[in-house]
Amino acid sequence: MAKVHELIEQIRQGVYDAAFTHLYGQAHLDAQRARYIEAIKEFAAEYGDGREVSLYSAPGRTEIGGNHVDHNNGVVMAAAVDLDIIAVVSKNDENIVRVKSKGFEKKDVVDLAVMQPQASEMGRSSGLVRGVAAGILQKGGKVGGFDAYTTSSVLRGSGLSSSAAFEVVVGAIFSGEYNDNSLDAVEIAKISQYAENVFFGKPCGLMDQTACAVGSAITIDFKDPAAPVVNKVAFDLAKHGFALCITDTKGSHADLTDDYAAIRSEMESVAAFFGKKVLREVKEEDLFANLSAVREKLGDRACLRAIHFFAECRRAAVLYQDVADDRFDDFLSDIIQGGHSSFEYNQNAYSIKHPAQQGVSLGLAVSQRLLTGKGAWRLQGGGFAGTIQAFVPVEMLDEYKSALEAVFGEGSCYVLNVRNYGAVPVTPDM
Repeated sequence: MAKVHELIEQIRQGVYDAAFTHLYGQAHLDAQRARYIEAIKEFAAEYGDGREVSLYSAPGRTEIGGNHVDHNNGVVMAAAVDLDIIAVVSKNDENIVRVKSKGFEKKDVVDLAVMQPQASEMGRSSGLVRGVAAGILQKGGKVGGFDAYTTSSVLRGSGLSSSAAFEVVVGAIFSGEYNDNSLDAVEIAKISQYAENVFFGKPCGLMDQTACAVGSAITIDFKDPAAPVVNKVAFDLAKHGFALCITDTKGSHADLTDDYAAIRSEMESVAAFFGKKVLREVKEEDLFANLSAVREKLGDRACLRAIHFFAECRRAAVLYQDVADDRFDDFLSDIIQGGHSSFEYNQNAYSIKHPAQQGVSLGLAVSQRLLTGKGAWRLQGGGFAGTIQAFVPVEMLDEYKSALEAVFGEGSCYVLNVRNYGAVPVTPDM
């Protein structure tokens, strides 16, 4: 913690260079120095330059395996990425949280005397702030007022979970400023999910928040959703000469609610056939032993989506072990298999309501043409529209990026790396 002008001078003198290198890599050091200094100056312009401030960061995330299995208590793999939200923070004694975010005209102002969901805050970041505070209090933690300025490189709508990054950075701030950094990362993730479900009004799962809060690559086993089992492994793509590319295929998510809901409902209908609530409670061999009866009652697509569920849960665990054992070629092969399973069995590459709109499928086709025998590619997230993922050799980055942006527009392909830090205070000794 330091005064505004002191902190700016420390960054200029290189005191934070090691921290920035850990978070973003040596190549981005100058850009991050400038970014943090700009954020501190914006904080001073908004709240005054005499304050003592602290710095916090939380990453975006990408799904690696376990596509559409979390809602049936499956196993997923995800990773934090090196795009993040940063916050310049100073405590206040007013019991009020104020957050001014770059790109937004109005700041969020939340009176912490009120800890119930507010109808006017549904779908707004102020609801997330209030919900995180309420969740911390329910867990026996402490909350209090602070003023913050945030700026995010986790672009909204990029499929990298900008909302989860915001939630967990708020949790990290409360943990650091009022709880001596004692809140566990998984606990912050659960509190963030509660905030999004109850105070924001979005019935999300827990994968996004956990990946952003914990950092690195992780698997999450949702067999008991109230107590998910999280395993973490460091993941160094650069060591293997690869980077992670996320391409926004620019499809519209409008009118896709039914498509998303059908995946969950069809998986659960197969579970119900066996008298269970979710597929995790069904034995895979029972599905195949009764496949004729299941397809007669529920249809072929429900069967295929159930087959995807079982294979994808196994694959998420295998991908984790590939990374842990440093079997990178196996990792690439398993990524491709997961992509095929999502496309062919889970069938969420495009909506059957809009067969002419197949940006995800087209992006995958271009990726396959370029990367066969060299890298890996798959759809990620909800699917039907949105982003695809590729693991690309560094020497092919320019070629790959140019090819995808020729189809989907300049700036549509993001070149990323896995970040081995979750939601953290940014300090010189990290």
